[in-house]
Amino acid sequence: MTLQNYDPAIANSLQAELDRQREGLEMIPSENFVSPAVLEALGSIATNKYSEGYPGKRYYGGCENIDVIEQLAIDRAKKIFGAQHVNVQPLSGAPANIAAYEALLEHGDTILGMDLSHGGHLTHGHPVTQSSKIYNFVRYKTDAQGLIDLDNLRAMAIEHKPKLILVGYSAYSREIDYAGIKQIANEVGALTMADMAHIAGLIAGGQMNNPVPIFDLVTTTTHKTLRGPRGGMILCKAKHAKAVNKAVFPGLQGGPHENVIAAKAVAFKEALEPEFKIYAAQIKKNAKILEQEFLARDYKLMFGGTDNHLLLIDVTNKGLSGKEADHALDAAGITVNKNMIPDDPRSPMDPSGIRLGTPAITTRGMKEDEMKIIAGWIDEAIINWQNPKKLANIRASVKELTKKFPLYRELKY
Repeated sequence: MTLQNYDPAIANSLQAELDRQREGLEMIPSENFVSPAVLEALGSIATNKYSEGYPGKRYYGGCENIDVIEQLAIDRAKKIFGAQHVNVQPLSGAPANIAAYEALLEHGDTILGMDLSHGGHLTHGHPVTQSSKIYNFVRYKTDAQGLIDLDNLRAMAIEHKPKLILVGYSAYSREIDYAGIKQIANEVGALTMADMAHIAGLIAGGQMNNPVPIFDLVTTTTHKTLRGPRGGMILCKAKHAKAVNKAVFPGLQGGPHENVIAAKAVAFKEALEPEFKIYAAQIKKNAKILEQEFLARDYKLMFGGTDNHLLLIDVTNKGLSGKEADHALDAAGITVNKNMIPDDPRSPMDPSGIRLGTPAITTRGMKEDEMKIIAGWIDEAIINWQNPKKLANIRASVKELTKKFPLYRELKY
């Protein structure tokens, strides 16, 4: 029996979502399109198996095939990033970060991490999170030029004597000097952790600095630029392996989602292919074209531009808020997300900026010429944000463009 026959309400919603993805421009920088092979593994019979523990050390019988799957994921991730140890069981990025803190720290220890409004992440110490109640987070910010000031970071490290210095960001668009930050950590006796969730695919493709050989521990999601299923991963030095594994299981999680781990393994295999390097390079090329197009149209780019896959744009000089721009672009068939800018005077639900990126549209095969067209549509939608007819016209143009870059041709619900 098909899903459509058994549960048409779910099937119809999935079909509508598939149509939305096919006919629109997905430009949220943390989203991407996985391959049909990844989708197949994700929906596989591996979902039926309970496998608490790790390969060769399980608490359940019948794990011999699951062990092969999980070990392949581990070995492939090690090869991609040059890691000494990898745990592929974290369910997502936030659980991976929490497990990392538990592995490296005692409760009450000080962590020096990036302020959320300057490009950090909720799990890097925002007061609303549980981890901020367990650890003492001190948050650094970017400087007046929108960059990370290592001299300021050193001064803060000397003042606060953190047990851990944390880098890696959700809205920061510049390269990171891991070696320089490691030197500061060594000066104050701190451990180092990087959250490379957003840029893992660019690192895998050789397009950005790799923190894994330098830092004590690195966390990442496996979706976003890495183009795998929604999940997390921890990579670390061998000396932290036992603590990391214990923090993930039994510390925070029970049985791992082996169907997701199978899909991770497939995505990692894809990331090892020569074509993935070409893909990662194109992500950056596309982002640079958008940067140039928006600067030419008098948009204010946070951090001065981009070295990666995303742009954070203050739209207030265009006469609207980030929320209003988000809604207008949605009506035009272009999906971005409203986002706070550094020291934003507005609220998180109605901020000053929008965040957009190129991973998903690059997956579809779009290149520099398409970026110029898309930048024009975004500008037109923002200028005409209160004009439904104009937005509908842009949406029709978007739909025509996406027909040239088909997505999941054979898939139907």
